[in-house]
Order: sequence, then structure tokens, then C-alpha cells
Amino acid sequence: MGDILITDDERDIRELISDILKDEGFTTRLAGTSDECMAEIDRAVPGLMILDIWLKDSRMDGIDILKHVKREHPEVPIVIISGHGNIEIAVAAIKQGAYDFIEKPFNIDQLLVVIRRAMETSRLRRENIELKRGEVVAAEMLGESAAFRALKSQLDKVTRSNGRVLLSGGPGSGKETAARYVHANSDRRDAPFVTVNSAAIEPERMEEVLFGRETPGRGVEPGLLEQANGGVIYFDEVADMPPGTQSKILRVLVDQTFQRVGGVDKVKVDLRVISSSNKDLQAEIEAGRLRQELYHRLNVVPIHVPSLEERREDIPVLAEYFIAGFNQVQGLPLRPLAEDADALLQTMPWPGNVRQLKNVIERVLILSDGTGPITARDLPKGDGPTEEDRVVLSGGLATLPLREARELFEREYLLTQINRFGGNISRTATFVGMERSALHRKLKSLGVVTTNKSGARIAHVEEEQAS
Repeated sequence: MGDILITDDERDIRELISDILKDEGFTTRLAGTSDECMAEIDRAVPGLMILDIWLKDSRMDGIDILKHVKREHPEVPIVIISGHGNIEIAVAAIKQGAYDFIEKPFNIDQLLVVIRRAMETSRLRRENIELKRGEVVAAEMLGESAAFRALKSQLDKVTRSNGRVLLSGGPGSGKETAARYVHANSDRRDAPFVTVNSAAIEPERMEEVLFGRETPGRGVEPGLLEQANGGVIYFDEVADMPPGTQSKILRVLVDQTFQRVGGVDKVKVDLRVISSSNKDLQAEIEAGRLRQELYHRLNVVPIHVPSLEERREDIPVLAEYFIAGFNQVQGLPLRPLAEDADALLQTMPWPGNVRQLKNVIERVLILSDGTGPITARDLPKGDGPTEEDRVVLSGGLATLPLREARELFEREYLLTQINRFGGNISRTATFVGMERSALHRKLKSLGVVTTNKSGARIAHVEEEQAS
């Protein structure tokens, strides 16, 4: 970002400034008229501009160029110079978004100080935006289960297109990770990925946050749509977006233009849109909380992100990944998982999905003692009462006759084990210590069947048996 565009109608001035800046290690481009200046900007947006207010034989003066650049490229710092400087011109330039104003004849050292300061401010602003975008978040997809492989196959297909994607799935299932994976493996990988957390933004501020604003005192303040220009905008929990904003986003999807709050000019953007929700969007449409036309615009490629309970085989892989991550980032002990811990993690309920698993692993690493393997005893206990080395029956099970209690236990136990192994009957039979044929007969007697869901085999109780 050391490229500086110098626009001045006096050839000697612009060449003098250019020679000095080149000696300081900057690269420069020169323009003598407004048309030359605009042509250079269209060719490549500069890192900084030095702009004379008075331009002879030009269609636009410096203030006109300043307004245009700040409207189209608000991130570019502009230093105004003029031989006819006065306080009114300086104030007008600053109000329109100029970084600073220097009067001719200027001191070279002063100009260099202003330029370096402007470049540093611009760099810090860009870094701040990058951090807000969360681009440091990894887009790594981990898993070996059939459900995970089916998901990854779908995501790999949409990375090769520019189509809009609507991700569905429970809270914490990894919808944003899936969105970032699409971005990281697409042609837009070097452009921004900007997240819009629809549920977290106050409704009255939503349009200002999305579209930005223009005010006389502060000039142009770009919103998230502008920050995402050229890249991906990710609408998280899109159904929580205010109805009024939904209609304006619909317009953006149609023609990729919008107006900033308080502005009159249209801003054009090039965006790929990925959205997500954990809600039943058809129910949201029927309740009047989501515009049907917006839903159809977003739902070009629907992809379901499976819950952790649909991909239990992946739990040990994910747990080990989180352990390594907490060791690297927080210095927590790098502890392996014992077999009994693997088994318990794969059979626990996970309403909070991958996010809940990550929290459990962090809690275990913080609270448990030692550096040896993590065992089942280190993990949080379930909701049912337990005591060391024995099972305490729930009230319902304790009231049943032995035969009914045994049947209920066997059904729930085998359901859990089959789902733990992704519907693989052979692996389940090996773990539970039964011949495969004997296990099939037992499952049939208990009314347990397996069906495909999200690319994986899921065990459940047959309808008639359940009723």
C-alpha cells in the first residue's frame, strides 16, 4: 500500500513531490488534470492521494474529486494541497473526508510526516476492519463420518460457483465454519469475509451498520456491505433481521447497489451472499417475520449442516483438535483422550453441538488435575444421578418389572452404540461383544431400525414399535 497518486496542475510541483517520495521508498503515479486522475483511480486504487484543490483546464476541482473518491473508496487517505489555502477551504476539505490540508509553499519534512501518519492510520484502520470481520477464524473442516463427508461434498461443489447458499442446522453445529470454508476455497478467498450477526445488532441500528452513513461532520462511514465488497457477506440468523431491512437487502440482492444512510448517491458492490438460520424458515414466513421473496432469493443452494448427534464418529477427532488448539492458544495441557472418555463423549447428548463439545473440552482442561490421559471420570456427568462404580436407576426404570426394564435398557443402549458408530452394525457388534447375526436378531426384536439421514445411517425405534 505504498502507491501514491499525485494530482497537481503544476508539472514541476508534482514531479518534485514524486522524486522526494521515491527517495523515501514510495511508488508514485502522476496526474495533471481531473480526467487523468480519475483514469488512474479506475486503473488501480492508490494507497494514498496528494490532491491539489485548484486544477486548471479540468472538468472537476480537487473538492469534486475528493467527494467522488470518498464516496467510492472511503478507505483511501487524501492529503489536500493548495497555493490559495485559507481556513474555509481547509474546513471544507476536512468535512468532505480529507485526512489533512497543507498550504503551498509547503515544507517537505512536514509533508512526509503527514504522509507517513496518513499511511499508518490507513493501515491501522484496515487491520481493525480485518479483526472485526473475524478473518483470523480458521475455516478448517474436520470429520470422517458419512454425514460429514456428504456435507463437505456439497460445500466443495458450491465453492466453484458464485451462487447464494442458505445453511440450516442447530445452534453451534458449525454453520459459520461451513460458510468460511466456502469462502476460503473459492475465487474470492483473498477478498473480505464479513459476518452480519442479525440477532446481535439493535434493530434501529441495523441499516446504519449494513449500509453505512454520510454526515457533514464525519463524512463517509462505510457499512458492512461496503467492507465486504469483492468478497462474501454472511448473514447469520437471517430470520432475525428487521422486516424493513429485509426489503432493502432484497434490493441489494437484485441490483447490488444501495444508498448509505443520509446519502443520496448509489454505492455499487460485488458480493457473494451466504446466509444461515437455525429456525424453521417456512414457519417464520407464515408468521410474517421473514419475507418470502427474500427467502427464495437466498435459498438458491440449500445445505443442511448436520448436528453433532448425526456425526458422533467425528467427536474424538474434534475433541483432539480442540485440545491441541487450547494448548497452543492458552497453554493448557496437551492431554490425550482415553478410550473410555472417547466412548462417553460419543454417547452424551449434545444439544449445543460442536460449540458445546468445545466448551466441555476447555472446562476439563482447566479444572482437572494432571497431564495424563483424559478419562471418563474427568468428564462432566449427565443429568441422571450417579455414584462411583455403580449405576443408579432413574425413577421410571426402577418402577418397571425386570423384563420390561431390561428391554428398555437394551433398546436405548444399542441405539446409542449404533449412532456412536455412524450406523455401522459390524463395528457396533464388535464393541458390544455380539455376533453380527445375533445383533441383527436382537435389533429386530427390539424394533430398532436404521435409515439414511444427512448421508449417515441413524438408528431409531420403528414407528409401530414406538407407538
